[in-house]
Amino acid sequence: MADSRRRADCAIVTPPKVALLEARMSHELARLVEKHGGDAVCVPALEDAPEVDADTASTLVTSLAGGSYDVVVFMTGVTVSLLFELAERIGRRPELVAALRSVTTVARGPKPTAALRGFGVTPTLTALESFTSAEVIDALASIELKGRRVLLFHYGERSESLAETLAARQAIVHEQWLYRWRIPADTSALERLVVSIVGGQIDALAITCQIQFRHLFQVARAMGLDHDLVRTLNARMVVAAVGPTCCAVLQTHGVDVHVVPEHPKMGPMIVSLMRHLERAATAPRPDLEPS
Repeated sequence: MADSRRRADCAIVTPPKVALLEARMSHELARLVEKHGGDAVCVPALEDAPEVDADTASTLVTSLAGGSYDVVVFMTGVTVSLLFELAERIGRRPELVAALRSVTTVARGPKPTAALRGFGVTPTLTALESFTSAEVIDALASIELKGRRVLLFHYGERSESLAETLAARQAIVHEQWLYRWRIPADTSALERLVVSIVGGQIDALAITCQIQFRHLFQVARAMGLDHDLVRTLNARMVVAAVGPTCCAVLQTHGVDVHVVPEHPKMGPMIVSLMRHLERAATAPRPDLEPS
């Protein structure tokens, strides 16, 4: 009996397979998973579709420089970078910097804040954790918005709660996208991932943006496997969400969330997930007697 227990305790443990749906930071997250002993399965669940051209960018810079807006809200660092890239392309970057310095700028968290500072603009207001639309609304509570012209740069999809709150406070809102999120044109990799999940070949799923799961679920539903997907996630997998918004969307679809990091960032989420998996792997097995 003792020999069999020792053999079981010394059995080779297969690295947990962690599915990552992130697109932009997939390599960085995969390296972090592997650093903590996991096997990353990278299947991007969305694509960025550009929404503006040089003419639109020129119009935006002209409007900002001409004082058409009083408040500018940036939801992502990617939007900041894209805006300055477009301004650089048309030779109007200094003009954009001067324009943004003359208005109230609002950043949704550390990424747009860092991006703005990198281009020489210190944001007037920065949302606190958990860096959602709710925190942006809280940050805007300190200023009068009635009759003020607000340029709202959305992320890949529309932030309805923020846009509606601005309108309710009687701001004059202009909504702008520099890119939108689309489901990949070729969904075959997502289809294979659904099959792998339902077949019990994946141990954990990490969601860094709520639309990632919506796209995965959409693919599973088209395959007739949406119920099997949710059942498998709840029955045998560990699900991690980067923050409260992701967590809420997963729960709306009936998925139990096991890991949400204290700080809503990708790195801490992966570290928390891998620690959770490590604890689960080293927990005492009820079928083995103590030696």
